[in-house]
Amino acid sequence: MENKILVSALEMFMKYGVKSVSMDDISRMLGISKKTLYQFIDNKKDLVKSVIIHRMEEEEREVGHIIEHSKDAIHEMVEITRYVHKFLRKLKPSLIYDLQKYHKEVWGMINNHHKTYLHDIIKQNIERGQSEGYYRDDLSPRIISNFYTQLTLALTDESFFPLSEFTPSQLHKELVHYHMYALANSKGRKKLKSLEF
Repeated sequence: MENKILVSALEMFMKYGVKSVSMDDISRMLGISKKTLYQFIDNKKDLVKSVIIHRMEEEEREVGHIIEHSKDAIHEMVEITRYVHKFLRKLKPSLIYDLQKYHKEVWGMINNHHKTYLHDIIKQNIERGQSEGYYRDDLSPRIISNFYTQLTLALTDESFFPLSEFTPSQLHKELVHYHMYALANSKGRKKLKSLEF
């Protein structure tokens, strides 16, 4: 039941944002009473935190599966990008806004996760791509993964990218294209052109 609550709450948060979704809305969607809901969740603040942790854990599992089954570094990044785009297409900008404004602790947790987990994924991908001969070998995996991680955080900065003008999916796609074509050598670029993001 707890897993069902977290999945349903994430679905509603992604569609309507956090602020406009009440505990009544969630219990109604699940077809349970608020009393039953509160047996699993203490309050809305706790629910938001639990939903985000659950989402990050799910993402780590999915990305781990993609890495394990990818043919090479470029295939790995393309599949991860497709997975992220599928999620971002369902994401309404109001969720990002609400987390930044009303749930700063949770937003900080998301940023910290990106600074560690995402950094490691990108660094390992660069090292893999260099060893496979697809990426330029004159680049530092550690420095480039730092660049990439910071750029992903910049995508959520409204002073650079107003939510009224850019979708999260559009911004992510541009970032990945920029990143991959900067990394790829001639062999890697040929491979990239044969795959669709």
